[in-house]
Amino acid sequence: MVMLGNFLFAAATVLTSETWWDWRSIPATAISPDGQRLVYVVQRQDRMRDAVYSNLWIVNTNGNGARPLTQGDQRDTDPAWSPDGTRIAYITNRTGKPRVMVRWIADGQEAAVTSGTESPSGVSWSPDGRTLAYLERVPAKPAFQVKLGSAPPGATWGEAASVVTRLKWRADKTPGQGLVPEGDTHLFTVPSDGGAPRRISPDGYSFTGVPQWTPDGRRLAATGIRQPDGDRQLYPEDIYAISLDGQIQRLTNGNGNENTPQISPDGRSVAYLGFADKGNAHHNTNLYVTGIDGGTPRQIGVALDRNILHPRWTSNNALSALVEDQGAAHLYELRLDGGARAITTGASTRWATGYADAGPPPAISPNGTVVLSHSSPDQPRDLYAFSLADPSHRTRLTEVNRGVLTGRTIGAVEEIRYKGPDGKAMQGWIIKPPGFNASKKYPMILDIHGGPHAMYGVEFNWQMQVHAARGFVILYTNPRGSTGYGEEFGNIIHTKYPGDDFHDLMAGVDAVLAKGYVDPAKLFVTGGSGGGILTAWVVTHTDRFRAAVSQYPVINWITQAGSSDIPLVTHRWMKSAPWENPQQYLSRSPLMMADKVKTPTMLLTGEEDWRTPIAQTEEFYVALKTRGVDTVMVRFPKEPHGIRGPHPSHWVAKVEYILGWFEKYL
Repeated sequence: MVMLGNFLFAAATVLTSETWWDWRSIPATAISPDGQRLVYVVQRQDRMRDAVYSNLWIVNTNGNGARPLTQGDQRDTDPAWSPDGTRIAYITNRTGKPRVMVRWIADGQEAAVTSGTESPSGVSWSPDGRTLAYLERVPAKPAFQVKLGSAPPGATWGEAASVVTRLKWRADKTPGQGLVPEGDTHLFTVPSDGGAPRRISPDGYSFTGVPQWTPDGRRLAATGIRQPDGDRQLYPEDIYAISLDGQIQRLTNGNGNENTPQISPDGRSVAYLGFADKGNAHHNTNLYVTGIDGGTPRQIGVALDRNILHPRWTSNNALSALVEDQGAAHLYELRLDGGARAITTGASTRWATGYADAGPPPAISPNGTVVLSHSSPDQPRDLYAFSLADPSHRTRLTEVNRGVLTGRTIGAVEEIRYKGPDGKAMQGWIIKPPGFNASKKYPMILDIHGGPHAMYGVEFNWQMQVHAARGFVILYTNPRGSTGYGEEFGNIIHTKYPGDDFHDLMAGVDAVLAKGYVDPAKLFVTGGSGGGILTAWVVTHTDRFRAAVSQYPVINWITQAGSSDIPLVTHRWMKSAPWENPQQYLSRSPLMMADKVKTPTMLLTGEEDWRTPIAQTEEFYVALKTRGVDTVMVRFPKEPHGIRGPHPSHWVAKVEYILGWFEKYL
């Protein structure tokens, strides 16, 4: 028997933080052109090297024949099938620097087709299979330079200074870097059997995503930003067509974000995601179609009023896409004539696009075979195959965490509906501890999602299940500002964040307390990023929680606006720059209300977090420590935003620090 929190369990009967070392995820898939085979990426954690690795596996879409394609302590990612189904291209760091590899499926022979000093991304095959397109950064010198002397022979000088000339000069999730190197990301082609890469995109542009070939193989469509104008725009992305001789044509001309182009089978149309900028903090991600040479775009699926993600053409007249809705996400058919119907259904299931584990986008073959990742409250994310013609008949392809869950009891999850203070309908979920007894009184953790324009839901959540296994009831909800409930609901908090979303969260706590099995004297609160600032807001507005853990929060909007990697987003959320209306920033900053805090509060952030830099955490820590509030600051070296960087041990430690702080105050 082992003691977990205040509860006694038989050893290895519940999820513990140590199970993270054995946990597996599937971040990417690729389906063969005939729909009969699937290549997928399995990501794992290595306890001995404290590292994250990933390898390629293959399985038949009838569920048989699963086996590894690659093995080793490396990162193999982004598989893509050749049009004839005989080869796959993928990216690997097996030899050090990431490069594009081509593998012959029949005999396992491989060849590296790139060997540059930069990391490639977005690999795609030409229709005839002879050429690969991909993206790669082209370094450049900063716009301002001076002539410097060099170190004399035998001398040891310090690292050279960095010169920054762009507004968007840093980016999160680049551990050990932070500073974005000068230069732009360009479109390259290379023969699929090896040869010299050729850059085809002109100067003055930078590209993202996966370039898409036209059926005739003469052009590619890609998401691009025209430089230098785009550096100072909040939404600079547009869709461009680039011919193999370097001619470039802009296909979209909206004032918002246009991205993720998908070319129709007949090559006449381009579908893409985006929105028209209305000046709000939140916009639904909509689906549009325009001509292959541009023209007036048409919005598809207008009546849904939901985020539409990962579009794929299924015919010249219809697309499939994932649609978020009230904690769930389902695959829809969206027709060019305006029709929309759900292909998958179920309020207790979530197909891809999760919060805790996003999973890979849908994989759809030309013959209509679909592979989707699926999660439910009691089932971690795995892959399923079905036909568009018969979506009810599904074949499970993977069970990557079966070994971890075998013999372990997880907490039961139930949905809760309640009203916010102003009568708005709210949705949330409760996780009960394993062995739950309604006649007992349990401590409760309120877990607040980040974003803030994001959506908790019905998926399996490993971290929350570990918390529940320690004897806590877990409450997680979607307050105003969340996605999945329409654009108006998501945009209520524009210029008012944090604010009334706090009252929605407190109403959820009251709704669970009314059930009678939670001890009102043992309430705890945590959240990360947007949930981190709301946690800090909670402790400045109420003393009802026994302890709090604010994970990678924003504490001072003024300093956040000038130190994070998304300054223009902050200006939009506050509807002004700090020097134009400092009071707007101060009134939404928990730092300005630190004198109200009595709740013992832990602050927890990665030291290389550029989204909510650790200086935010330091400001609140000093404020609370100065006032004598019991406060601890936990700093994770070389970790980006979310503490999902190079060292899995930090993720395990994060879970234990949160639970340890709460258990101290039980």
